[in-house]
Amino acid sequence: MTSVFVTFEGIDYSGKSLQSRLLCERLQSDHRAVLLLRDPGATRISEKIRRLLLDKALDEMAAVTELLLYEAARSQMVAQLIEPALASGRTVICDRFYDSTTAYQGFARGLDLDLVQAANRIGSCGLVPGHTFLLDLDPAAALARKKISGRKADRIEQEGLMFQNRVREGYLQTAAREPDRFTVLDAQVAPEVLHQTIWSVFVQKFDE
Repeated sequence: MTSVFVTFEGIDYSGKSLQSRLLCERLQSDHRAVLLLRDPGATRISEKIRRLLLDKALDEMAAVTELLLYEAARSQMVAQLIEPALASGRTVICDRFYDSTTAYQGFARGLDLDLVQAANRIGSCGLVPGHTFLLDLDPAAALARKKISGRKADRIEQEGLMFQNRVREGYLQTAAREPDRFTVLDAQVAPEVLHQTIWSVFVQKFDE
C-alpha cells in the first residue's frame, strides 16, 4: 500500500483521539508503518505553540493571532514529520488538521472563510488529507462527557455550548462540500463499533 494521510475531526470530546489511536494500533498489528500525530503538536516547536494556544491565562488572544499560531504549528509538523513520513511510504494519522481551523476559527470565531482557507493552504504546505473521518456529536453530549472525565477545560474548551454548536455546524458544512473526502459518523456509537466502521471505510478506500 502506498502512503496514506488520514485525519480525524470533531468537536471536543467526540472521541477523535481514541479512534485515531485504535486505527493506528490496527494498522500496526497488520505490520504497517504508521505515524500518529496530533494537531497542534507533535514537534518541539509545535508543542510550545500548543501550550500558548490552550493557556487559559491568555484570554486577550485575538482571533487572527490564534489562526496564525495554529498555522505556524501545523506548517512545522507538516515539514518536519508528515511530508518525510509520506515520502517514505508510511501511513500518517492525524488527530485534527486544517478542517479544525475552518470550523473553530472560521465558523466559530467568525473570521472570513476565504482568509482562513488561504491561511490553511500556507499552514498545511498545500497538503490535503486522503480521507477525513468526522465524528459528529451534539455539544450537549460532549459537555456530559467532559463532566464525567473531570478534566479541566482549556482556553478553547471553555468557550461553551454556543461556540461548540458553531464549530459543529462548520464541520458539517465543510463535510457537505467535500463528500468524497469525508466520512461523517455518529460519535455516540460504542467506540468498538465505531472503530469497525472506520476500519471498513479505510480498507475499502485504500486497500482495494
